[in-house]
Amino acid sequence: MADILTFNDLKKHFVIGQEGFLRREPITVKAVDGISFAVQEGETFGLVGESGSGKSTVAYTTIGMYRPTTGTIRFRDKDLFADKKRPLALRKQIQIVFQDPGSSLNPRRTVAQILALPLRLHRPQENVLQQTAQLLDMVELTLEYMHKYPQTLSGGEKQMVAIARALATEPSFVILDEPTSALDVSIQGKIINLIMRLQREFNLTYLFITHDLSLMRNVASRVAIMYLGKICEIADAVEFFRTPYHPYTQMLLASIPVLSEEEEALKPRKTVSRGEIPSPVNIPSGCSFHLRCPRHMDICSVVDPVMVEVEAGHSVRCHLFPPS
Repeated sequence: MADILTFNDLKKHFVIGQEGFLRREPITVKAVDGISFAVQEGETFGLVGESGSGKSTVAYTTIGMYRPTTGTIRFRDKDLFADKKRPLALRKQIQIVFQDPGSSLNPRRTVAQILALPLRLHRPQENVLQQTAQLLDMVELTLEYMHKYPQTLSGGEKQMVAIARALATEPSFVILDEPTSALDVSIQGKIINLIMRLQREFNLTYLFITHDLSLMRNVASRVAIMYLGKICEIADAVEFFRTPYHPYTQMLLASIPVLSEEEEALKPRKTVSRGEIPSPVNIPSGCSFHLRCPRHMDICSVVDPVMVEVEAGHSVRCHLFPPS
């Protein structure tokens, strides 16, 4: 498959203030600190990490809310930030579904008005009322929802409207930023089934951002793990769950709750980390995970490891796997 979106040494740093009395130094948050990977056409690429890992910053930079500090993001070999203002054709092709549908929908507009806005902007030649009805049908909502306001909808219904709004531009690439984490467990499965059905019907490519590894097992074709702004490991989903290499990945997989002894036997050996995730304002030197890693070596506190392809399609950034 061809690559549709390519990240090359992407960095996004935020200056949030200054410290010091006599000599004022900027305080910088390295939210994303040099990541490189590619998303292939038609796949679901899972980007996983704890809160503060930088995964949402990747999403917001991709859709143009932020500009990269350095590095590039290319969509079908077009630099997304080559122009000062992103062309309408590119904005049409890349859409996002946010984590909290309650805050992403305008409470003063009806569902019909919310869906009509992108239709008028990106598909002005088409019948807006007819297209709105089709969008509601795509996400399994009836026509009566046209006249409802977001505050009268359940969490799942709001997310369905948000998904419909993303589809209004006829995109080819959709970012799903934890689309089920704000929903009740009873509705999460329905939203996931809807998302995967729409992908098959419209040949969509997804960047699926989440902290839920068990969800990735069922929906992702490939998975990348982020920690403090950097990627630790990338692999095909099946290989990733079968043979995790990075100690941080092993820790995450070992912490997944299971219901049976058979499932417990499939998990990696329990990897116990120490302490809490450091602040992105004060990232440790060397490998950023070494303070929590049970297998750290002297080199880990001094030298930041590089990404190494251990097997075909399976890469890891850890001194346990030095470059050949």
